[in-house]
Amino acid sequence: MTVTLSMAGEGNRPVTFIDLTAQFRSMSAEVMAAVEAVFTEQKFVLGEEVQAFEDEMARYCDASFAIGCNSGTDALIIALQALGIGEGDEVITTPFSFFATASSIVRAGATPVFVDIDPVTWNLDVDKIEAAVTPRTKAIIPVHLFGQCVEMEPIWRIAAQYGLSVVEDAAQAIGAEYRGRRAGVLGTVGCFSFFPTKNLGGAGDGGLMTTDDPEVAKRLKRLRVHGDVGGYEHIEVGMNSRLDALQAAVLRIKLRRLDEWSEARQRNAANYLTMFREQGVLDYLAPPTIAPERRHVFNQYCVRVKHGCRDAMLQGLRDRKIGCAVYYPKSLHQQTCFKSLGYSAGDFPESERACAEILALPSYPELPAADQVRVVEGIAEVCRELRGSQSIRRAA
Repeated sequence: MTVTLSMAGEGNRPVTFIDLTAQFRSMSAEVMAAVEAVFTEQKFVLGEEVQAFEDEMARYCDASFAIGCNSGTDALIIALQALGIGEGDEVITTPFSFFATASSIVRAGATPVFVDIDPVTWNLDVDKIEAAVTPRTKAIIPVHLFGQCVEMEPIWRIAAQYGLSVVEDAAQAIGAEYRGRRAGVLGTVGCFSFFPTKNLGGAGDGGLMTTDDPEVAKRLKRLRVHGDVGGYEHIEVGMNSRLDALQAAVLRIKLRRLDEWSEARQRNAANYLTMFREQGVLDYLAPPTIAPERRHVFNQYCVRVKHGCRDAMLQGLRDRKIGCAVYYPKSLHQQTCFKSLGYSAGDFPESERACAEILALPSYPELPAADQVRVVEGIAEVCRELRGSQSIRRAA
């Protein structure tokens, strides 16, 4: 498909990075009716609405069990606790992720052990995992970053060899697939977030855990309600992390359209690639790669900006009122609160390089075609400026 910049014709009209109101307008009557039903029944915590959503999510992910909770962060913490992971244990994960991936390990009482990322997919470099295993290692948390699943087969082999649990951080990857199987059933426990900007976003915080293990499911359910097995009988200390019925009601409506929205994100990604090629900007941008045997759902559409020009591209787009964002500006091993882990700058060069080069562009399902064209128009303009300034420096 050929998309030309003549579609723009919009001057310097702002382009938003994400517009949640556009999605709400398309389904406001359904959502408000579902919310009103919850208010009418006055059943706000857990209950039938949450159970129905859990059943629907289990079917969507092809999991035996789905257990709602208060957030994606809590999902990770509860999953680790349910697997018996705590003080003295180590959990291997990526340094290139949202903070909660590592903080959940600390909150569970264990120690994060970072492994660098693959420079192409930005996911865990699975070839580096085994070297990080020690006698204290109890689990691996692969993060399906930006909506693309990690290469899981090597992780399964390592987990089987060393007796490790696998906790999927699928917060950005609902509906993503690896070899035809959906995120959430690729490990011992799958963890999801329903933060409003996610592909399936609620009206606030919310999370969910999936598993095929009935004993793990039982423990996940009681840990989210203070370790209570019923009748105020607490057999262990859990937390208050219940999914609200209001959130479940909203999410049930939106789940019906999730695949449609994922396909729209995939079309946006394809259109970006087409326009990047037409406008000759691939000397400055490396678009995201879809690995073999994957279904990428593009929770974010991130490009790598080459030649040390990411910050210039970021500022150039913002000057043109084009929304964009950096995921993530600092590798987790360089966060102040993790200094005690003993890592230093340069320990994970690919993660650090990604933090310096990656830029997220608008990709939400309702993104108008003209707005997407404006984004590429802005990128093309910035690239021309960069080429000019670099030519001047070379001549000097």
